[in-house]
Amino acid sequence: MAKAIDFLVDKVAASPPELGDLGNMPSLAGAVEWLNSPPLSAESLRGKVVLVDFWTYDCINCQRTLPHVNNWAKKYEKDGLVVIGVHTPEYAFEKIIGNVRTQVKLLDIGYPVAIDNDYAIWRAFNNQYWPAHYFIDAKGRVRYSHFGEGRYDTQEQVIQQLLLEAKAEADSPGKKG
Repeated sequence: MAKAIDFLVDKVAASPPELGDLGNMPSLAGAVEWLNSPPLSAESLRGKVVLVDFWTYDCINCQRTLPHVNNWAKKYEKDGLVVIGVHTPEYAFEKIIGNVRTQVKLLDIGYPVAIDNDYAIWRAFNNQYWPAHYFIDAKGRVRYSHFGEGRYDTQEQVIQQLLLEAKAEADSPGKKG
């Protein structure tokens, strides 16, 4: 019986995640400041696979998730992944831009970070959680989301699948270049 359960667990873990179509990528407008980048927009990101990570630096769940996000940003950047951290504060001291800037350096975050002190991006995404990950394909469609910690292998599979789709689209005959 244990062998059968192990087989099923392995099979489920190996199967690719269901990718849906959750609509167009919402607006990134409304950040009070951007770190590591000029302001980005959904339109400027067309053709790229995007991971939008809602986080705040004092959240323990975010602190546990950030090493994975940072690793993906570095590992898949050359393949066309753009990671955008959306720092949306939970507490007043997290609204202080100098505090966020310090934490971004301490956490070795090199990808763009939108400081969303007014919750404009949070509301555009209709988000309710820290951390929250939204995976957007190269056509600008939200295809997958994950809330909280865990399922890092599944999330990385989503990134890989969306990058494969983007490459196939870019390499397809008839694609204007």
